[in-house]
Amino acid sequence: MKRLLTVALAALVLTGCAQQSNPLESDTKVTIGIGGQPLLVYLPTTLADRLGYYRDEGLQVNLQDLKSGSNAVQAVQGGSVDVASGYYDHTVQLQAKGRRVTSFVTMGRLPSVALVVSPHSSRKITSISDLKGANVGVTAPGSSTDFFLKYLLVKHGMAASDAHTLAVGGDASAVAAMQQGKVDAAVMVDPSISLLQKRAGELRILADARTSAGVKQEFGVDSYPGSVFYASQDWLAHNGDTSRKLAKAVVRALQWIHQHSATEIAQAMPAEYAGGDPGVYVTAIDRAKESFSADGVMPADGAKAAYTVLSEFNSEVAKAKIDLSSTYSNDYLPAR
Repeated sequence: MKRLLTVALAALVLTGCAQQSNPLESDTKVTIGIGGQPLLVYLPTTLADRLGYYRDEGLQVNLQDLKSGSNAVQAVQGGSVDVASGYYDHTVQLQAKGRRVTSFVTMGRLPSVALVVSPHSSRKITSISDLKGANVGVTAPGSSTDFFLKYLLVKHGMAASDAHTLAVGGDASAVAAMQQGKVDAAVMVDPSISLLQKRAGELRILADARTSAGVKQEFGVDSYPGSVFYASQDWLAHNGDTSRKLAKAVVRALQWIHQHSATEIAQAMPAEYAGGDPGVYVTAIDRAKESFSADGVMPADGAKAAYTVLSEFNSEVAKAKIDLSSTYSNDYLPAR
């Protein structure tokens, strides 16, 4: 009997050791939907994975490229992803529709989008006013690129519907649409803008929110948040520890970006994201570095600016009673 007990205890110990030696069995699984994974605005999401920062937090993360911000919104609402890597303004838009989502780590302190004229447009376009009746590309209807276009049209005295919007995606498909003259202009995100410029030469840019100076000019503010992680308030309430781990991993990636060169960052990313031109990709990353947050914090004035801009062209947002404090939270971030 003693020998049997000894063997049984030894088996239990060995089983326990075997379980501890396989961390995957204890990892928390999280699915993140990205509104266009190759786009630089979402670089920290992928970089945190490439550097192993999610795994360091005991997370088994599945990244899904959903091509556009509007698709990411639908995925979060439908429950096919746990977290969206998308733009903050969607949290405001969704609250106006009675749906509660909250951003919990800010990656982009700038929107990093630009309204670019196609070098092959058949129309003469020298100003935003010339876009009336034109075909303008956005990543997808209801995306933040679509919001940017509508805001600019209204700001320049037109209706939000005065330009015809076409979904062209955000990466190679957007570049192709511009090169082939399928659209007269497009709201684009890097590295697509840099790739188009390399192939087509100097571009006419009607509005540029990729720099602090550009954001000040277009929105009249110093801070305007871009890409964030957001999730339903219900998911956050039941996954607070997981959310804190995600935020910590992303903040580590943001700090790594500011501590390393554009070349080093490019080398850490999937090679195919360079669009066949590594040199242009490095240049685009170098230009984009200033757009990334250093600490993941959402500034209150930035959230207010996003709400004000949406209210300019979205009557649903303008009429709704928006509680901005519930559209974002800095409580999940690492202690500063």
